[in-house]
Amino acid sequence: MDHLDWQRSSTSSDKDDWIEIASAGDHVYIRQSNDPTLVVTTTRIKFNAWVRGAKAGEFDHFVA
Repeated sequence: MDHLDWQRSSTSSDKDDWIEIASAGDHVYIRQSNDPTLVVTTTRIKFNAWVRGAKAGEFDHFVA
């Protein structure tokens, strides 16, 4: 996974733990900055569906 270009939110700081995302081909990889060895893998189609749902407020009850 070292070859991936991991990105995190521009609002993150080096003091906190953040979710980082990378992609390669048809796959999207998700990890936490405090444990970069644990990586969740999904497809771009599934990730895009999740992002659309998050933008539509489908998951707001998790943070309310």
